[in-house]
Amino acid sequence: MILQNQIEKQLETLSTAEALQWLALHCKESVFSTAFGEEDQIITHMIAIHQLPIHVFTLDTGRLFNETYELLDLTQKQFKLKIEVILPDSLQVQNLVNVYGINGFYESLANRKECCRIRKIEPLKKILKPYKLWITGLRSAQSENRQNMAKVEWDENLNIIKCNPLLDWSDEDVQEYLTQYKVPTNTLHKKGFASIGCAPCTRAILPGEHARAGRWWWEGSAKECGLHPTKVTI
Repeated sequence: MILQNQIEKQLETLSTAEALQWLALHCKESVFSTAFGEEDQIITHMIAIHQLPIHVFTLDTGRLFNETYELLDLTQKQFKLKIEVILPDSLQVQNLVNVYGINGFYESLANRKECCRIRKIEPLKKILKPYKLWITGLRSAQSENRQNMAKVEWDENLNIIKCNPLLDWSDEDVQEYLTQYKVPTNTLHKKGFASIGCAPCTRAILPGEHARAGRWWWEGSAKECGLHPTKVTI
């Protein structure tokens, strides 16, 4: 089994595409999670054009924008790539709604975190269980909470090595790649949506607002759902 320090050493001198190819060859138990953000679309594109044997999945919370579902369909067709859709446990969702109400997450931070746990975190734990390495599209420029993340790190909560190959990419790097390769993106970006999650929990941002300001806009939190824990307590 490839160890974390071995991966760190190898990825130091490789481009993102080269890093993904190396991971596909040497870490066969690798998996990539996409939420169809711009960064995720870049990694999905690299996996597709290089025909890398990296399993790709997405978490469908049941509350996503229709535009996100449309991008899921378009991405699979255009990239000729199968993306596994992971749904939350139906009984847990049923109990959540019956106890807290259909939009109970607006009422308190605890309610919101419970909704994220059931719809995102628990399904993520289940899908990641057989894998050794988890690839994400996280970038340090996305939020202050992610600036202390490493390109390769150990996720204690999920007991898995997490690799963030785009961590040091700038906003300009992202836009340049998307434009050069004509990578499809969520149409909501053109309507002012910078970071896109569940429909009830995401709004377009105002001029000058931080990119994450539209996520859980009604609360003053660290703007994270718990999939990528940081040292900041929310």
